[in-house]
Amino acid sequence: MLAKYSAYSARELERVALNINPGGWAVATDRPIATLLGSCVAVCLFDTKLGLAGMNHFLLPSRRGPNVVEEDIVLSGDYAMEVLRNAMYARGASPLRLTAKAFGGGNVVSSIQMAIGDRNVAFARQWLERENIPLLACDFGDAWSRKVLICPSTGDAYCRRNPIHLPDVQAAIEAETRYEKTLHQEKTDRQGGGKKIELF
Repeated sequence: MLAKYSAYSARELERVALNINPGGWAVATDRPIATLLGSCVAVCLFDTKLGLAGMNHFLLPSRRGPNVVEEDIVLSGDYAMEVLRNAMYARGASPLRLTAKAFGGGNVVSSIQMAIGDRNVAFARQWLERENIPLLACDFGDAWSRKVLICPSTGDAYCRRNPIHLPDVQAAIEAETRYEKTLHQEKTDRQGGGKKIELF
């Protein structure tokens, strides 16, 4: 399986990749992992000895406190990083061998008031530094969306910057915008027994 994928081009790897959505994560040795980012961030972890790679996709840095619902926690960076790291350890990865590559945090939604992309980037850098995991490569910020793919057999990560007017990019941005608006409404909705935050 690994030999098969090692001969693939980046486009072919994208075609066969396991795609993850916001709030998602995956760990694999035998299949590439991919995601599409707007203001979100994806962190890829890799263990060189095992040929084991993982990727997550988080919408906001941290959601802690008494009024936080489960959906917020699952979509947050602190949860996403912990669950990805623990999944890598469960597959035999060593903290001494882990390296990281990270992408995203684009400034693609002008209506967002909370600088979510910048906060996601700062969080990812701080988390990796605290855990002593070297950040070998990154592509952050600017007005781009990004299609990101990591190949477990080599640890190679591919990042394609996309104009924000493409249809699939617009769909991702609209999902992030809807989610951002729910953050502003959380307190009102909970006090009034209103609608639950939607998962995308």
